[in-house]
Parts: sequence; C-alpha cells; structure tokens
Amino acid sequence: MSIVINESFSVNAPIDRVWHFLSTPQEVVQCIPGAELTEVLGERHYAGRVKVKVGPVTAAYAGKATLAEVDDAARRMTLLGEGRETGGSGSAKLTMHGSVAPNANGGSDVRVDATIDIAGKVMQFGRGLVESVSAQLFKQFVEQARKQLETTRSEAEQRTGNEEQAPSASPDAATATPRERELRVLPLLWRALIDRLRRIFVRRR
Repeated sequence: MSIVINESFSVNAPIDRVWHFLSTPQEVVQCIPGAELTEVLGERHYAGRVKVKVGPVTAAYAGKATLAEVDDAARRMTLLGEGRETGGSGSAKLTMHGSVAPNANGGSDVRVDATIDIAGKVMQFGRGLVESVSAQLFKQFVEQARKQLETTRSEAEQRTGNEEQAPSASPDAATATPRERELRVLPLLWRALIDRLRRIFVRRR
C-alpha cells in the first residue's frame, strides 16, 4: 500500500531556526508520536524505530533513515527511510521532501511531500482509514513542532538554566518510556472515522 502525503503549515519562527529543525532528525523525531531515534550511524545516517498499537494489534518497525539531500542555500532536504516489522514480515519505506520559505508575516512556511509504502499488519485497516490516520498524525506533528519552534529565547534559556541546576539528571530523564511513546492509534482511528462520516453526510446533503 502506498500513501502520499502533501502538506504545508506556517510557523511563527525565524526561517533559520525552522530550517535547522527540519534538517535535524534528532529534533524532528521528538515531535512524531511513537517514533524514536536509537542511534546515529554516521553523518546523515540514523537508526530508529516506531511502534503503533491499535487495540490488541501492535506493529513495530525498526530501520534506518538517511538525509540523502540537504541544500542549505535553497532550504530543501530529502529523507529516505526503510524499516522492517519487528516479529513480522511487514515493511515500510519512506521518501520525504521538505522545504522552508519565509512568509510575509515574518515567520516561515514549511512544505512536506512524502510517499510511504507499507506492508504488514497495518494494511488490514484499509487505505481510507490509514490515510485518515496519517492526516491526524501530521496534525499532531505540526502541533508539537509549533510548540517547540515558537518557544521564545528567554523561555528556552530559562528551561536550560533549570536543567543545569537539576541534580545529576540523566539525559533520558525527560524522555518518555517506550510504553508512553507508543503510538496509540485507536483514538486516531475513531477521529478519522468521524471525519469520514462527516464528509459523507456533507456530500449527501
């Protein structure tokens, strides 16, 4: 099953800061529900995993991602990812193109175009629901990205200062446990189903 994502959103933050965020997987992954960066394999090469739970069904993927293209001048990047289903025969492949441009309000416009090819347990939910859930996930990503990018410098510095004063906190102290980071798709499926029913009702009217 191939899923195509063409989305854009605006952020009230300087373009340089937004571009650095988009081209830094360590920052982006913090805004993706259920995703985790497990290892930096080399320059622009990363290992990670994502876990999806729908009721009693759990699908976990582990794989690698590569920043195949990073054009700082044009502020465009291409990310390639490939993973295998843990404990299953499924697979997932990702090709994502991202770009950042300044807007008239002094902020930044972000464009994301991606193609995801998936096989395995997730396919049993059908294309319609998978596409709807993908749209809901992107909304969650945008919400988290805005929270991170639109934080003022003073707030960021204050938070950093508080972290420095904290007694011997481990680097993973603020990181959610695997169970907490696990992507619970059931509420997303319900929301996606409501959206589909609403669109059908509007068309019939």
